[in-house]
Amino acid sequence: MDAGDTSGQLGLSFQPLAQGRRVWTPRELMSAVRTAVEREYGDVWVEGEISNFRPAESGHLYFTLKDEGAQLRVVMFRTQARLLRFRPENGMHALARGRVTVYESRGELQLSAEYLEPKGAGALQVAFEQLKAKLQAEGLFEAARKKPLPAYPQRIGVVTSPRGAAIQDMINILRRRHAGVSLLIYPAQVQGEAAATETAAGIKFFNRARSVDVIVVARGGGSLEDLAAYNHEGLARVIAASEIPVVSAIGHETDFTIADFVADLRAPTPSAAAEVVTQPRQAIEENIFGLRQRMARAARYQLMLAERRLRELAQHGAMQRMREVIGCRQQQMDELTFRLRRAAEAAAERRRQRLEMAATRLRHFDLRRQLAAMRRELEARLGALAASVHSGVLRRETRWQRADARLRELSPAKILERGYSLVFDAAGKLVKDAAQVKAGDEISARLARGEIRATVK
Repeated sequence: MDAGDTSGQLGLSFQPLAQGRRVWTPRELMSAVRTAVEREYGDVWVEGEISNFRPAESGHLYFTLKDEGAQLRVVMFRTQARLLRFRPENGMHALARGRVTVYESRGELQLSAEYLEPKGAGALQVAFEQLKAKLQAEGLFEAARKKPLPAYPQRIGVVTSPRGAAIQDMINILRRRHAGVSLLIYPAQVQGEAAATETAAGIKFFNRARSVDVIVVARGGGSLEDLAAYNHEGLARVIAASEIPVVSAIGHETDFTIADFVADLRAPTPSAAAEVVTQPRQAIEENIFGLRQRMARAARYQLMLAERRLRELAQHGAMQRMREVIGCRQQQMDELTFRLRRAAEAAAERRRQRLEMAATRLRHFDLRRQLAAMRRELEARLGALAASVHSGVLRRETRWQRADARLRELSPAKILERGYSLVFDAAGKLVKDAAQVKAGDEISARLARGEIRATVK
């Protein structure tokens, strides 16, 4: 029975394909639909509620935008997703911009989003609140983890723009209150995409260098967009991890950023930060002045006693003789050191030659065991001799160094190096009394290094 008979029995009749009819494969059809859809809906805005939000390890974001009657799958690839200033969440009402396309593998319509923002509150504000809640839950805002500021900072590190008004205000205040405090500036942008990264790099630099006692992150006032860099999660974690106390001085008193909550202390303005970090030192300046006066009186008394002793030594010409003695002793110590080293090297060489001669003589006899035993003994004695010679050299060097140190301590030149001087009149005589000279006389003062000539007035 042929196929025609079978179809007739079943009551079916198949017509041959008409000329010009096209048959599509699923892939061809989906590709054609995709091309048409992307051409027609290449740039659209879609508003809806986010659901089924799934971030992938690759960095891509997958979610659905829905309303009461329909839903649309959305994909945001990593390049665009990392530019988001907030984290999408299920239930959030959002506005997406992108192109409509077809995911051919499942035959589904989807939106390839290029931009996403929350509906209602701005993206920056949502991102701020989300990050604030996250870090607060981790305990980064706790007062217990904040470090106290140093009582007497000598060096202050500032991470800011070197051309901004904030740093100029800080310099003026520090110059007025404590001119002796050093200010180290790490230049960083205070606005834009690179600002958070450069500010974090400045904090890390000061922590590595250990060159400052406290770090101030400063910036003038601005809008929420202007201060967005200081709401960066990476910067917040760098501030929290800093081993050096960090003071945030960002914007005006009414401006708050994530950096303010994480920092060890928040100053309402950069000028206030300069006052806060230097305030403890100003309170004790009067006490320091009193102590300085007492120390000056004690130093003058000690100076008077030492001056008297110096004059006595200078009268006997002891100064020059002591220098000569010290120089001779140093030269002798160097010569003895060289001789000891040469002697040790010569002794070791003689031992080595004798060892080689003995080994040569023993080599003519087939007495390997005796030769090995003698060699070990000779090597042991040679090692002991070298150690003994080395120890002797070290002991002699130590004694000479001690003698040199004692001679140096007794040298009158040491007294001159402490700030004293010898005063001579025009005839070269030592001046012991102010009555020896009169106004207009030429005098000279010998210092530890060099000589000064002056006229008595």
